[in-house]
Amino acid sequence: MDGTDLTGRLLVAAPALEDPHFRRTVVLVVVNRPSRLPVAEVLADWGGFASDPPVMFAGGPVGEGAGLALGVPGGAGEPPGWRPLESPPDGPPAPQGVGVVDLDAPPQILGVALGRFRVFAGYAGWGEGQLGAEIEEGAWYVLPALAEDVFSVDPETLWARVLRRQGGDLALVATLPDDPELN
Repeated sequence: MDGTDLTGRLLVAAPALEDPHFRRTVVLVVVNRPSRLPVAEVLADWGGFASDPPVMFAGGPVGEGAGLALGVPGGAGEPPGWRPLESPPDGPPAPQGVGVVDLDAPPQILGVALGRFRVFAGYAGWGEGQLGAEIEEGAWYVLPALAEDVFSVDPETLWARVLRRQGGDLALVATLPDDPELN
């Protein structure tokens, strides 16, 4: 798995992955871990542009003091201060229309040009060869990403929804209870 570009793909935690930072997560950055902290309390000028739920999301356990913003333009063209996620040359496309938002750009210009906007604190990171080894051992499913995944209004159910839409065995995995001993 080393050397494979995972840009534009989701890493969906397998049920056996017990690390509390990644248990039942969906990772482009971690897109299904909303906090209770409103975006407006951290980035006052951007708070009014945040998609529902308008809170900071835990993007991962690395660099939690740093922010990453993703957005989808709401109109024609690419607004200044927005850069589309790039698809790898030999891989699946990045989620259609999703891009990185420059939080140093003026929100009164860029913010109004965005149809959807979300801010993540931190990111997911792995040491050299670590992610490839985890994928090989079955800790992660590598699946196509959709823009709706990044901006889900119900992030708590995203893990199961992404698995269900794959069909087959993964749809069955989506039905496993959070605590297998309750089954």
